Amino acid sequence: MTLSLQEVVKKMDTVAKALEEVLTSALPQGCITVGVYEAAKSLNIDPDNVVLCILATDEDDVKDVALQIHFTLIQAFCCENDINILRVNNTHRLAEILGGGGGKQSSGEPMDLHCVLVTSPHSTSWKDPALSKLNRFCRESRCMDQWVPIINLPER
Repeated sequence: MTLSLQEVVKKMDTVAKALEEVLTSALPQGCITVGVYEAAKSLNIDPDNVVLCILATDEDDVKDVALQIHFTLIQAFCCENDINILRVNNTHRLAEILGGGGGKQSSGEPMDLHCVLVTSPHSTSWKDPALSKLNRFCRESRCMDQWVPIINLPER
């Protein structure tokens, strides 16, 4: 099945909106882990609770070898533990979605938005239609041998 360019653009817009919905829904529930090191700790402690891993980069990050090594290790761990992964190419927009004023923490330090985990709240089984869309997109991407699909988060 081959999609036209227009169908692909529409599908990517739908996936980007679903990602935004998942993040804005998970944030007030305390189901977001931000930062490469924090994500690694969380994955080590409770990988079964992670429902989505987002790896985010901007143009400058492509040359950061240490970051690329971290990404490779996180991707391998997620694949081994059946955790869906998405790449996002706009850390500024990701910061806006997560409510960070320009990507800063309350202490004024910059947030490490290179890795964001979405976890499932322990109290309920989280049945989010937007998360279902993302899971389906990741599954379809894997069927096309695209193990870590890239999402463009458009500016608002």
